[in-house]
Amino acid sequence: MSPSVTLTQAPPAPAASRRRPRRVRRRGTLVAWAFLAPALLLFLYFKFIPMAKGLVMSFQEIRYLDSTWVGFDNYRTILTDEAFIAAIRHSAVLALGTTAGSLVLGLALALLIEGPARYLWFVRTAAFLPVVTTMAVVAEVWRIMYHPGDTGMINSILGWFGGDPQPFLASEHSSLLSIMGMSVWRGTPYDMMIFLAGLVGVDRSLYEAAAVDGATTWKRLRHITLPALRPVFWILFTLAAIRGLRVFVEVYVLTNGGPNGSSEVLMTLVYKLGFQKGELGVASAGGILLFVATLLLTVLVQVMRRRQAA
Repeated sequence: MSPSVTLTQAPPAPAASRRRPRRVRRRGTLVAWAFLAPALLLFLYFKFIPMAKGLVMSFQEIRYLDSTWVGFDNYRTILTDEAFIAAIRHSAVLALGTTAGSLVLGLALALLIEGPARYLWFVRTAAFLPVVTTMAVVAEVWRIMYHPGDTGMINSILGWFGGDPQPFLASEHSSLLSIMGMSVWRGTPYDMMIFLAGLVGVDRSLYEAAAVDGATTWKRLRHITLPALRPVFWILFTLAAIRGLRVFVEVYVLTNGGPNGSSEVLMTLVYKLGFQKGELGVASAGGILLFVATLLLTVLVQVMRRRQAA
């Protein structure tokens, strides 16, 4: 007979050792929330509570001594007032123009300076500098460059090529376009860096195979690069559109909504109503509408992205 083999089982782990990992995870969670607590308290006090207060104020007529509940009258004022409708239209035009311009130029710059060459780090850094510069400083510099006289920087450059001086910010027909040009200049480097990060993930063997098959540069860009960058496009489109809708500093510094309201956007109009005219209820309603528009835009883009991915 073959010798019997005795199988011994390991003794069960004591209850204290089984409870230890759960206790460690619980302690780690508490430590994480302890580190997050100061920032969350600041967000609660300076962001979420004011947002809730603004929502309540949007249904009220705010006065110095008391407030009167007016329901949706403030929203009706916004949606029927010509100044608000014009500001909403200017905001939409500025957002669309800024988004399209920064995406196209950002992709073009990313394709031009993509590569491992050593000198390209300097080009990328120099191109990214407008993003890290304060918007108020950028707007003030561009306001000087847009000086309508012959001594203005841009008008001087136009004079070299025989062009006439342009009013830029001083004209109702060109003020919004001038602000759009500055916004595109500042947003392009940010989009460029995101595109560069996306280009790193493109499989290089696809380019080699396409070149062997005789594909031109345009076909490689159309059938390889652009499809690979589709997720990057969705992210940048959302961020650029939100950035365009919430534009304030550049308009306030460059034109303050003028001339004759030709460059007035929703943010500057809300600011003037709330802090200059004291119509806090209508201004709060405008801010809530801007928040809803931003939220709907974000949700719409995400839904379209998921449908396309599916």
